[in-house]
Amino acid sequence: MSVDTKKKELIGDFKNDGQAWCEEPEYVNAHDFRSDAIGRAVPYGIYDMIHNCGYVYVGNSANTPQFAVDAVAACWQNEMSKAFPQGSPLLILADAGGSDGYRPRVWKQQLQEQLSDQFGIAVTVCHYPTGCSKWNPIEHRLFSHISINWAGKPLRTFDIMLAYIRGTETTTGLTVKASLLEGIYEKGQRVSDAEMKKLNLERHEVCPKWNYTIRPRSDTAPNTQVQRPNQEVVF
Repeated sequence: MSVDTKKKELIGDFKNDGQAWCEEPEYVNAHDFRSDAIGRAVPYGIYDMIHNCGYVYVGNSANTPQFAVDAVAACWQNEMSKAFPQGSPLLILADAGGSDGYRPRVWKQQLQEQLSDQFGIAVTVCHYPTGCSKWNPIEHRLFSHISINWAGKPLRTFDIMLAYIRGTETTTGLTVKASLLEGIYEKGQRVSDAEMKKLNLERHEVCPKWNYTIRPRSDTAPNTQVQRPNQEVVF
């Protein structure tokens, strides 16, 4: 899977860049003040490159490593695990920075606990070098089509935003599902050196900071029925 966070969007009567045909003009606020917004959407995207499917989990809190892993784990549990044999290893392509970058310890720790240990799978993560995120497949195979689909159309509510995402499709067969991932995600979480040593993490010989594999720990049992907290799982 290819993962990334799309640009955050203010939800309310705000201008959305682009052009759209309509019988009457869409009236929106003259200024984009966050205080006038219903909320700020954080769309985290997951693109299944084998089946040409996109999954977008929209949060209303902060873009943190915990949020990113919750989205990935929910997608694997509810969607992707059905399309692959049980125990199949998972390859994640991600940018070098952000909530799913190579630096945050919480990202690695949560992948270990919420994905590898819970589902008994090996998770390999490959980060694109700094400045090379445009080669991440999700950018031009999923996010670009979502932006085209809602161009010029105000995102007045979360439901409207989800509808535009779900309505995104291409002539090559792209399908997209979207769901809310509600909850408060606190910034500034830290993982100690002692906790990092407990991870079953193996760095690759080539670019070890950017490429690593996390395997299930022997003292944990896979649980394929874990529900992600504070989450609407119905697409």
